[in-house]
Amino acid sequence: MKRTNLVLDEHLLKEATALSNAKTYSKAVEMALIDFVRRIKAKQVLGLVGRGLWEGDLSVMRGDSSPQKTD
Repeated sequence: MKRTNLVLDEHLLKEATALSNAKTYSKAVEMALIDFVRRIKAKQVLGLVGRGLWEGDLSVMRGDSSPQKTD
């Protein structure tokens, strides 16, 4: 854990603590940081869609039956 001093909006901190049911201000801030990091990572993953970074056959990877051949 990292101990630090922060200057935070008191009303926002109280609202966040109440909405999150956190028992302490520290827990409310930790929960907010966890959510923030999760959201940023999700946006980064979505940004990779269609970039062609993965090559393979999903059917083979999942163990499905042979892929359908088209003529």
